[in-house]
Amino acid sequence: MTTEKTNTKLHLDRSLALERLKAMIRIRRFEEKCAELYTQEKIRGFLHLYVGEEAIAAGVMPALDAEDAVVATYREHGHALVRGVPMNAVMAEMYGKAEGCSRGRGGSMHLFHEPTRFYGGNAIVGGGLPIAVGLALADKMLESKRVTACFFGEGAAAEGEFHESLNLAALWKLPVLFICENNLYAMGTALARSESETDIHAKAASYQIQSESVDGMNVVDVESAARRAVAAIRAGQGPYFLEYRTYRFRAHSMFDAQLYRDAQEIKEWEAKGPIVRFQDWAEAANLIHPDDVEKIEADVASEIAAAAAFAEAGTWEPVADLTRDVITGGKQ
Repeated sequence: MTTEKTNTKLHLDRSLALERLKAMIRIRRFEEKCAELYTQEKIRGFLHLYVGEEAIAAGVMPALDAEDAVVATYREHGHALVRGVPMNAVMAEMYGKAEGCSRGRGGSMHLFHEPTRFYGGNAIVGGGLPIAVGLALADKMLESKRVTACFFGEGAAAEGEFHESLNLAALWKLPVLFICENNLYAMGTALARSESETDIHAKAASYQIQSESVDGMNVVDVESAARRAVAAIRAGQGPYFLEYRTYRFRAHSMFDAQLYRDAQEIKEWEAKGPIVRFQDWAEAANLIHPDDVEKIEADVASEIAAAAAFAEAGTWEPVADLTRDVITGGKQ
C-alpha cells in the first residue's frame, strides 16, 4: 500500500488494520444514514458529506495526541467521529437537539467539542486557517509541544486567509499542520478552471514550508505522511503542509445537481475508493478476513441506530435560553 512518494512505511498488524478499516466504514455508514435522514427532513439546513474521503480523517487523527487541536471545515463529520467526539453527540447536533456537541446551535457545519479539542466545523471557506494559526501561536508562546491540525479543501487556496495564514505560520515557525483535502472540485468548479497552479502543495513551498503531495485514497500513505509531518513539527521545524489528493463520491451538498462532472468519472474513482482498496489489500495480506468485515458492519450499524434513537429522543433548547451567549448592547 505504501508508495515511493511517501517513502515511510507504516507497519500494520491485524489489530491496526481492523482499527483503520472500522474507522473508514464507521464514517461511510454514518454519512449514508445522515443522507437518509436528510431526505426524511430529520436533518435540515446544509449537509456536506465526506463519502470517498474517509482515508484522510482515518489516517491523520491517529498521528495526533489528545492534547493537540483540530480545526476542520463544514465537511467535518468524519473528522469529529475519528477524533473521538461521541456519535450520539454528533447525531444529536445534526438534528439540532440540545444534547448535541454544540447544544444544537451549530448543526452539520459547526460541530465543536471541547473535551477532544475539536474546534469546528467552520462554514466559511478557509475560515479555519486563521483560527489554527492563532491556536498554534498560543502554543508556541506557552512553549508547548502541542500541534494544531487544520483541515481545508483546495478551494481555500483561492482565499486571502490561506496565503496570510501560511505566511505568518512560516515567519513565526508555528506548530501547525496544514492539511489540504484536494477533491478536485471546489463546490462545482474544477481545480484547473480556478487555479493557475493546480499543485496546491507548491503554493505552500513558496512560503518556505515543508510540503508534500500524498495519495489521499490510501490510508497507509495518509498516516505515514501525517506521522512524519507531526514529528517534524514537534522537533521545532515549524509548520508542515500535506496535500492529500482525494475525491468525493457524492455531491458537494444535498442541493448540488452535479452538472459539472459525469457519472463515469465518479465510477472510476469509486473503483479505487479508500475502503475497498484497503479492505482488498488487507484481506490479500491475511490481516483481516470477511468475517471481520461482517462484524465491523454489524457493530457500526448498531452504533448508528443507537445514535439516531438518541437524537430522536433529544430535546429542543428552551426558547428562554435562545439569547444565552448572545451579547448585545453591552449586556449578556
